[in-house]
Amino acid sequence: MDWKIRIERIEDFKKTEEVVRKAFETEEFSDKKEHILVNRIRETGAFVPELSLVAENEKHEIIGHVLLSKVKIVNDKQFVESLALAPVSVVPVYQNKGIGSQLIKAALTSAKSLGYQSVIVLGHQDYYPKFGFKRASTWGIKAPFDVPDEVFLALELTENSLAQVQGVVHYSEAFS
Repeated sequence: MDWKIRIERIEDFKKTEEVVRKAFETEEFSDKKEHILVNRIRETGAFVPELSLVAENEKHEIIGHVLLSKVKIVNDKQFVESLALAPVSVVPVYQNKGIGSQLIKAALTSAKSLGYQSVIVLGHQDYYPKFGFKRASTWGIKAPFDVPDEVFLALELTENSLAQVQGVVHYSEAFS
């Protein structure tokens, strides 16, 4: 099976949201509103169009999506800009074929090329470390809500970019 990854276009928005909805409709730890979150992020200053990527099959149907959006890591009155990885979506029939991994790798590569220094994710403790993510607490970075330490993760896109960073992650208003 062949697929390609590209930047999402405005005309893809509705199709992408449907892919996201389908990807999460049977997930146990989901509020089933991830597609609404994607729509809301697009309407904020946190949205980076170049970091909203889709996977499409040989028929040019969108089968997966990944989104990185801006967040801030805030400590007192200082902050550092970072990115949040959320959500990653693959239509169920295409899951477990490496599409999600390829979307994540492509998004991280794009983020680094755009000059972003780090990425935060709330995700599975056994999945995201294969991309280099470590517990955010390693750097003194905390979630703005109660969450187990092992699932709140961070990644340095540039070596030592989080060495002097600590604080609480502030997500965009789209997440509220």
